[in-house]
Amino acid sequence: MRRVSLQTKIHGLVLTLSLFLIILLTSYFTYMEGKQMAEDRGLIALEISKVISFMPSIIEAFELENPSEEIQPIIEKIKNETGAEFIVVGNKDGIRYSHPLPSEIGKRMIGGDNERAIQNGEYYISEARGSLGLSMRGKSPIFDKQGNIIGVVSVGYLVEDVKEQIVRNVSKELFVSFLALVISIIGSYLLARSIRKDTMGLEPYEIVNLYKEKNAVLHSVKEGILSVDKNGMINSMNKPAKKLLNVKGTVRRLKVDGLFPSSQLYDVLKSGEPQIDREMTWKHQTIIVSITPIFDDDGVSGVVASFRDKTEIEQMVNTISEVKMYSEDLRAQTHEYTNKLYVLSGLIQLGEYDEAINMIQSESSELQFLNQIVFEQIKDTKVQAILLGKLGKASEKKVRFEIDSQSYIDKLPDHIKLFQITLVLGNLIDNAFEAVYDIEEPIVKLFATDIGEDIIFEVSDNGKGITEEEMVVLFERGFTSKTSEKPRGYGLYNADSAVKELGGIIEVHSEAENTVFTVYLPKEKRGGEVWGK
Repeated sequence: MRRVSLQTKIHGLVLTLSLFLIILLTSYFTYMEGKQMAEDRGLIALEISKVISFMPSIIEAFELENPSEEIQPIIEKIKNETGAEFIVVGNKDGIRYSHPLPSEIGKRMIGGDNERAIQNGEYYISEARGSLGLSMRGKSPIFDKQGNIIGVVSVGYLVEDVKEQIVRNVSKELFVSFLALVISIIGSYLLARSIRKDTMGLEPYEIVNLYKEKNAVLHSVKEGILSVDKNGMINSMNKPAKKLLNVKGTVRRLKVDGLFPSSQLYDVLKSGEPQIDREMTWKHQTIIVSITPIFDDDGVSGVVASFRDKTEIEQMVNTISEVKMYSEDLRAQTHEYTNKLYVLSGLIQLGEYDEAINMIQSESSELQFLNQIVFEQIKDTKVQAILLGKLGKASEKKVRFEIDSQSYIDKLPDHIKLFQITLVLGNLIDNAFEAVYDIEEPIVKLFATDIGEDIIFEVSDNGKGITEEEMVVLFERGFTSKTSEKPRGYGLYNADSAVKELGGIIEVHSEAENTVFTVYLPKEKRGGEVWGK
């Protein structure tokens, strides 16, 4: 079924209501005006009849032999002056002494409404049909000097004339009503146009659909979303925002102050300039916030803030770094073994079988030794994967990577995640590889143990060492002693951050040609969870 547009609905509603009111009011005023006009004509007729009944010339004329000769001229003059349709004077027997039609003089008065005046001496208004038609009449008795009723005066206005007057008045009212209807049409058009502009041309059902879609989108995104008006009152907040800010229940029309770090919201409300990816601390947690202003014709009408816990973002970045690190390590391992296979292929083709056998035996014995340590003494698969990747990378970089034969680690506790141990161990070993890059005989050593209450990793290298000035800023974000076009200085920062998340510490000892990083990771998670071996 085709939907009726909002503009059509407004036009129809306003016009129907206006037309109904116009018809109702016009009918009411017409009825009241007709009724009032009839009453007014009756009162005027009564007053004129009273005045005539007290005129001495009229009373004295009744004593004449032919009263109509005296009365008719007087009455005609009065009728012309007052605009009455007729003025009839008759005796107590109802015989006319005056009439608008001279031929009717001397005949009996018609209507049958003279009794109250002639018999009872009353003054009254009546409606009756006479020789001229239906009329509103004012009746007054005529008394002689002794107080006897000698006649009656009847002044009348035809009902037909009253109706004609009403019609003339109603035509004026209908003209005014038509103007009101035209104004209503124009007003309804302007109202519909204004509402359509306010709704951006959308129909009500489209607005409802947008509202439902907006709610669905608002609550489906992972980021917290908060919108406030220009006064700082909350319009909406999705579930992730409530969860992140630890807010329960409805917050609509509440002040944002106290629920969210509002200073930057007010800054955007005031300036109209968006703030993107701003880091702020709120109730012992760091969040990344982007604030965008909402504009209307009067300027900034509100803002929308989207925010996420920085920890989640860092975990995502670290996961990406972890995947990239694995990819690089596997590539290095593959590249190194490919080179060795080429060498073996060349020795065999040249007939240098003894040399090829010696190479295979050397590689096998070294690999067997490393595999014994990695697979038999390092029980955790996460650490095994990291070490295997680094062994391949060390071979490619021509770095001698030694794993202490006394190293031993059981399976890591569950609270130590893969991305965390990768950040710690991977970055420390990579940093050691970088430190011995320019050394003639580069050596990097690893020792690992879980004896005691901590898991200990010790990474040492024979590089140039770390100066006292570098030691102060060693774990700061962005610090590096290398020069490169690519962004650097995040490895040790990320490693230190991961160690702190796990409640551990990093110790650094450095002197000429000997730098040692020692990591202590507690087996017991904060909160009492203990790693059982």
